[in-house]
Order: sequence, then structure tokens, then C-alpha cells
Amino acid sequence: MRHRVFVYGTLLSGEVNHPLLTGATLLGTHRTQPCFTLYLLGAYPGLVAGGRTAVTGEVYSVDDAGLRVLDRLEDAPRLYQRRLISTPYGRAWVYLYRDSIRDRPALRSGDWRLLSRDGTPVQAAAVRRRRDPKNPSHARRLQLQQTPLAEC
Repeated sequence: MRHRVFVYGTLLSGEVNHPLLTGATLLGTHRTQPCFTLYLLGAYPGLVAGGRTAVTGEVYSVDDAGLRVLDRLEDAPRLYQRRLISTPYGRAWVYLYRDSIRDRPALRSGDWRLLSRDGTPVQAAAVRRRRDPKNPSHARRLQLQQTPLAEC
């Protein structure tokens, strides 16, 4: 089975985790409706529903194995949860950040690449293979919600 996924951070082409999308098909770029907030969480961003920011990213088609790889990277459903959004390519999964955003700066442009290209060495250290110590809530087991987001 094929799945569409909207990516907006370190999975974008040219970014540190993009090699995880080897075998995926790029469907195209997309800018969401202005109903999110994109936060800087250190070396990667987190998208939260609610807000007034349109977020820039790419939509890919992945197979079941590719979706499992992305779920592991995003530590879904603990750290991120998958939700559906509308795109010009059909409904696509997006990973929404679940942990605290307290004291985290918002990326008002909604474009991770503007930050990662400005000369600042902002990159994930590598593909996350262990729990992220910045996020203490990893021990929680939260049920994956697969209900669609309300369109803005």
C-alpha cells in the first residue's frame, strides 16, 4: 500500500534525514493552510496544530515499510502523532509534535529551510536511534490518533 506524507523539516530534500526517503516518490511541494505553528526544538522542528502559520514542505509517496521507518524516526505515537491533511496530491500524513512547546521559539515563516540555509549549523546529529533526552515524556504510551485534522 502507498501512503502520502507531508514533510517539513529534516526529511526535506537536502536535509540530514532525507536519505530515509530513499525509494519514496516526490509528488511535489506544498504549503499548508495557515492553521499551524512550527517550533524550533533544537536540531529539528515540531509542527503543532493551531496557529496562523502556513508551513512549507514536500509531499512524498511511501510504501508501508517507508511509513514504518518514518514512524520510528518521529517516535510515533509518543513524540509525534500522525494526522491527515489535505494537499494538492490527496490527503497526506503529517507528523504533529506532542510534547511541551514551552519556551520553544516559533518559526514564523513556516519554512524550515530558511533557518537551515541561513549559515547556522542547524542539523539533527543523525537519524534518531535512541530516545531524545530533551523530551522527557518518551516513557508515556499514547494512542496513535488517525482522525483527520479539521481543515482551516
